[in-house]
Amino acid sequence: MADTSESGPDTDRRPVNEQRRRRIEKIAELKALGIAAYPDRFPRTHTLAEAAALPESAQGLALAGRLTLRRRFGKLTFAHIQDQDKAFQIALERDKVATASLAGKDAYAVFQHLIDLGDFIGCEGDLMRTKTGELTLSVKRFTLLAKSLRPLPEKWHGLRDLELCYRQRYLDLIMNADTRARFALRRRVIAAFRETLDREGFVEVTTPTLVPTASGALATPFVTHHQALDMPAYLRIAPETYLKRLIVGGYDKVYEFAQSFRNEGMDPSHLQEFALLEYYCAFWNYEDNMRFTEKLLAAVIAAAAGSPVVRFQGREIDFTPPWPRIAFRDALTQYAGVAPEDFPTVESLRAEVKKRAPDVEGIEHMGRGSLLDQLYKKCARPQMLGPAFLVGHPIELSPLARRSDADPQLTDRFQVLAGGREIVNAYSELVAPIEQRERFEEQAALRREGDAEAMAAEDDYLLCMEYGMPPTSGWGLGLERFLCLLADRENLRDVVFFPFMRPQSDGGGAADAGAADDTGAPQAPEGA
Repeated sequence: MADTSESGPDTDRRPVNEQRRRRIEKIAELKALGIAAYPDRFPRTHTLAEAAALPESAQGLALAGRLTLRRRFGKLTFAHIQDQDKAFQIALERDKVATASLAGKDAYAVFQHLIDLGDFIGCEGDLMRTKTGELTLSVKRFTLLAKSLRPLPEKWHGLRDLELCYRQRYLDLIMNADTRARFALRRRVIAAFRETLDREGFVEVTTPTLVPTASGALATPFVTHHQALDMPAYLRIAPETYLKRLIVGGYDKVYEFAQSFRNEGMDPSHLQEFALLEYYCAFWNYEDNMRFTEKLLAAVIAAAAGSPVVRFQGREIDFTPPWPRIAFRDALTQYAGVAPEDFPTVESLRAEVKKRAPDVEGIEHMGRGSLLDQLYKKCARPQMLGPAFLVGHPIELSPLARRSDADPQLTDRFQVLAGGREIVNAYSELVAPIEQRERFEEQAALRREGDAEAMAAEDDYLLCMEYGMPPTSGWGLGLERFLCLLADRENLRDVVFFPFMRPQSDGGGAADAGAADDTGAPQAPEGA
């Protein structure tokens, strides 16, 4: 095959559909040269991050990744390949490179004309350092591992489209290093939680996602139907009551990373599907749990992010213990300018919520506790930078929490606030089965009055409690909110690989609006 390459960067500004057609043609051309477009494996010796840590004298490496950048200089080409953690430079010389069936200028021509940006390739060779000091693999042999049929989206326009990033996260991951860094942070955070909790004697468990009763939190459930048993079923709101069943069963400390579902409004700080980390510890109360929480979160943040100090929305939040405590009533008074006792009736409180937060839905069916919670969430919490413990919640807001001995209208509960958001909810658990039944009955009355977020009674859980539950404190963290805080992002979708989206009516991909040439320069959309 003749070498027709020229010096300078590759350019291909044809419409996407034409580029796709040409790439399909290249598969046949490759086959005619004895080159498979989709081989079954490649004997990689190192990841790109591992290769970057080797001395420049290292020889006999086999690296693999997606081709994301290419610069041609006649008989010499520099390019970048990329895997999940890193991009790495490779260099190919016309007279020193080969494929399985070709060598020299013919192999070099294949790389120039039949290999495209977006293709996966394997490269075998030795490390060297260029004149500019960059560690580079000098390629002796390359192998096409997967032919891409579509060009990568152009950087400067398409990948700023948030909808594209959410709908086609795979393209976002290919093109944006900061996106890959966010999900690497997610891995580190989960690993740090597991390491710390395991070290403290907690046991990781798995509980049901499909449940017969929507319980465990004040929220609206997703409802489905179990065909085999011909009965309604629900996606779990939270794993709480099942984890507490394990405490009754004799476990002292349990935790779970639980995908949970709440059929409620969608906004930057709420998703219908999200990850909860919950743990429960027998013989603790909420005071023990607060002390542990300070140490746990500070340790996890330091392990995952390098420091207990987080920068969020231009402000620093220092998670070094101890943290201040503020009562629910005082938060309303200080930050919202209202006190619960100023509104002795539900009607007067509802009128105040309507005035202060007119966008709240379903307000006509809310009880007193939910109305106070809306005032707090809309008017007080956004102003609280934290970290801080919010304590002294009204009993109406905590149907599974232990009643305070000091004030029977309040519960032994705390939340961790940071960056104007709740990231942890925890309390001393209600372990008295008779009182728990009464609380469920109160919630049932609210449901009959139209409060869709009131908690459903769970008879099997009540039966479990009657066998005896020790003093226990439980804890739940919204993983995505916590990650947004650490990654300095406002929208939970930014830390979820594939957030739920409304299907596109035309079935098309937003990525087709533009593609990059080998320099990363933007192209005009087809038909522009």
